[in-house]
Amino acid sequence: MASREMAFLGIHLLLCWAAVSGAEYAMAYKDPNQPVKSRIRDLMQRMTLAEKIGQMTQIERKVATPQIMKDFFIGSVLSGGGSVPAPRASAGAWVDMINELQRGSLSTRLGIPMIYGIDAIHGNNNVYNATIFPHNVGLGATRDPELVKRIGAATALEVRATGIPYAFAPCIAVCRDPRWGRCFESYSEDHRIVQAMTDIILGLQGDVPENHAKGFPYVAGGRKVVACAKHFVGDGGTQKGINENDTIIDPNGLFGIHMPAYLDAIAKGVSTVMISYSSWNGVKMHTNRDLITGVLKNKLGFKGLVISDWEGLDRITSPPGANYTYSVEAGINAGIDMVMVPKRYAEFIGNLTFLVKHKFISMSRIDDAVRRILRVKFALGLFDKPLADLSLADQLGKKEHRELAREAVRKSLVLLKNGKNSDDVPLLPLPKKAPRILVAGSHAHNMGYQCGGWTIEWYGGSGRITAGTTILEAIRSTVDPATEVVFSENPDADLLRDHDFSYAIVVVGEHPYAETFGDSLNLTLAAPGPTTIQRVCGAVKCVVVLVTGRPVVIEPYLTVMDALVAAWLPGSEGQGVADVLFGDSGFTGRLPRTWFRSVDQLPMNAGDPHYDPLFPLGFGLTTEEPCISDV
Repeated sequence: MASREMAFLGIHLLLCWAAVSGAEYAMAYKDPNQPVKSRIRDLMQRMTLAEKIGQMTQIERKVATPQIMKDFFIGSVLSGGGSVPAPRASAGAWVDMINELQRGSLSTRLGIPMIYGIDAIHGNNNVYNATIFPHNVGLGATRDPELVKRIGAATALEVRATGIPYAFAPCIAVCRDPRWGRCFESYSEDHRIVQAMTDIILGLQGDVPENHAKGFPYVAGGRKVVACAKHFVGDGGTQKGINENDTIIDPNGLFGIHMPAYLDAIAKGVSTVMISYSSWNGVKMHTNRDLITGVLKNKLGFKGLVISDWEGLDRITSPPGANYTYSVEAGINAGIDMVMVPKRYAEFIGNLTFLVKHKFISMSRIDDAVRRILRVKFALGLFDKPLADLSLADQLGKKEHRELAREAVRKSLVLLKNGKNSDDVPLLPLPKKAPRILVAGSHAHNMGYQCGGWTIEWYGGSGRITAGTTILEAIRSTVDPATEVVFSENPDADLLRDHDFSYAIVVVGEHPYAETFGDSLNLTLAAPGPTTIQRVCGAVKCVVVLVTGRPVVIEPYLTVMDALVAAWLPGSEGQGVADVLFGDSGFTGRLPRTWFRSVDQLPMNAGDPHYDPLFPLGFGLTTEEPCISDV
């Protein structure tokens, strides 16, 4: 009797499980065995207008709560520059914050997960203790797409370590004027170099299978992230390099210089594209339907999602937000699918709802946007594994990633001068063994300056802002133990006179900046850099190491130097600089952009009439390795 009851109980439980399982998979969008197209179709048939508009809304983490995620059906959350759960937050703190918000999304009627994004443009640079790679201008100097692909893979792991599946990278702008404050985010003035560097997408997202449909988003599992090609299109060509300005160029110029890298990005499966703040011949890109819908979506066949930049719709008008309803209408009708609001979400949702209900924006346009958003989320596997975990926490700042960053630094350094005069004995590589050497300059022992903008804070910082090795620390660990290293940021004449220095290493450059705050009409070294160069190099044999995001005015000081090295913004691994200065590796980097003589020449790019640079695009001296000589 007991065995019969147990049998009936077993059958009953089996039937209950089958009923629950059947109900679950009766919703085809929840069934991982269904084709993505079928899952999207099933889900969209169930969605209300409010749920669709919520998916199109991306908000900043500072205004996000689980209740807001639930009430407004929010589709995405981001961390802006410097926006963190807590100062020096651990991977666990990031994962906990993201999962708390995700649970709000999963508690909605349909349980559509949100996607969390972050500006990981040279490593997971918002996060303390992450590996900070050289900025793109330095990577362009390497001419090494395979290296950049490996950096993309390492970045993906460090982003995933914090529970984040979406990186707003890479920037594939072709910077045509170094006065632009975002020029360090560009690989080169030459679109061919930028095109080659789009291999970083394969590192971030994974290699696209041969049978993958062109134009569709692709992410190869939980160790990869959604990438974002930005900023579409022409952001690097604005007049006088002014950020968010007008790019005045004919169609041949736009499509021949600024567009090619997007073709490569789409061919490599990039999942999202971000629109530029800039204009093309007077038309704001955020309103340019011909380029966003006509070219990007239709002609180039891009099937991923198109996202606005931060407050991109607000900035359609001048002043920003002056006619927000118009801006929402213009931006969405242009083809933008997801809007980085990032704070006025209720106003955005209210305006978009009004515009749809009164037929200023069609339901077909809303459905196109939502279909693309869901396509990316399904490609990411977000519906099947919406919650983050700590399984990759050990990837943050991993030793192997720091070694990769060190390799990138070595390959990015460009030797511009080696010998005070052309017939002099080269100063580099430096001997490791010497009685006494001087290290000078404001950038020699400052991690914040070394990393540049978009590091921990949006605009960067000064001092020990994150973990890593400064250039001074690298020098001290490289030279012979018997070599005395004297450090002074700006040594006076007495110090120089009273010490018999074998040689000096002067490390100077720009202070950190981001976007408009980096726009510069004079492109000068930060004080007291010029004074330090002249004083030190006038008294001691010296190599000057420039820590800058772009070429700067250097010709007036060139004759006093024995050697000159462009180190760009090398990131957290300063040991790579010392590796090359002391000959453990040779100089192999080549200029990714033209080095001008005077700002009066700008803009000036290779191939221009009257091209007369101080150092041309592609210039770079070499040294033999290794160095074994001593003083």
